[in-house]
Amino acid sequence: MADAVTREWRPAWPVSLGATLGGLAHGRFDPSYRRTPDRAVWRTMRSPEGIATQRISISDGVVTSTAWGPGAAWATERLPQILGVDDDVSAFDSSLHPLVAEQWRRVGAGMRTPSVGVVLEVLVAAVLEQRVTGIEARRAWRWLLTAYGDPAPGPSPEGMRVFPAPEVVATIPSWEWHRAGVDGARAATVLRAVSYAGRLEQCVAMVHDAARARMQAIPGVGIWTSAEVACRSLGDPDAVSYGDFHVAHNVVYALSGETDGTDERLAELLEPWAGHRGRVVRLVELSGISRPARGPRYRPLDHRDR
Repeated sequence: MADAVTREWRPAWPVSLGATLGGLAHGRFDPSYRRTPDRAVWRTMRSPEGIATQRISISDGVVTSTAWGPGAAWATERLPQILGVDDDVSAFDSSLHPLVAEQWRRVGAGMRTPSVGVVLEVLVAAVLEQRVTGIEARRAWRWLLTAYGDPAPGPSPEGMRVFPAPEVVATIPSWEWHRAGVDGARAATVLRAVSYAGRLEQCVAMVHDAARARMQAIPGVGIWTSAEVACRSLGDPDAVSYGDFHVAHNVVYALSGETDGTDERLAELLEPWAGHRGRVVRLVELSGISRPARGPRYRPLDHRDR
């Protein structure tokens, strides 16, 4: 493609695209993220300079980024931050727990906390995940991008889309959110967020605590949602999604063997890694360890019947 912008970059560590960027994917059929058979990662974004598609691949330790669209130069310039170049792991002590030490040995060398540099779209995806199952959240995200997003620029894999412009999201009528299975509370939070799009994107240049405080000033955006954004958009390795049912149970179980995890117990167990607590959560997540299931499975609510 004539408008492609390409960059090669050799990082100082052996980058793992899956461990670093995998948390950005919202299911196998996410219109904004794909992992192709050649192991390349394709992402779309609405950058400060416009929409873009970015393909990232690695060969012999060299990372190649090829991007298309009005935001291609921005995405290309940000490549090192997207892959976590600003994430300092030198003070991280994995030896404090055998599971953490094993996971760090297995995947830690290539894992960093990404700073993708776009806030609104990551925040909206997190809002759609509030208090619902992953199936419900992924379905709502696909609907939003497919129905209202822009086609991905460049030779992207089929079906890829870009998060819609804030002014487009603001015009989505309430009944469309309802038909998509998004309840009124989440839809209202999304609409409030897009009305502050410019202020939210400024979080990229702020210190982490101030950025999270700005996000949490929006009604409906709390500790959990701001942490989900901070560990993806802002490169914060200390962000922990307190208030997440599965995170508390699974991480507490993995680190202590206790089957009834709470946020308080989670905070206690993570305290020795202050500054890197989100990193520990990510390592546990990549281990696949989870608390043994108990009780009946949750049946997703169908808001379209209401």
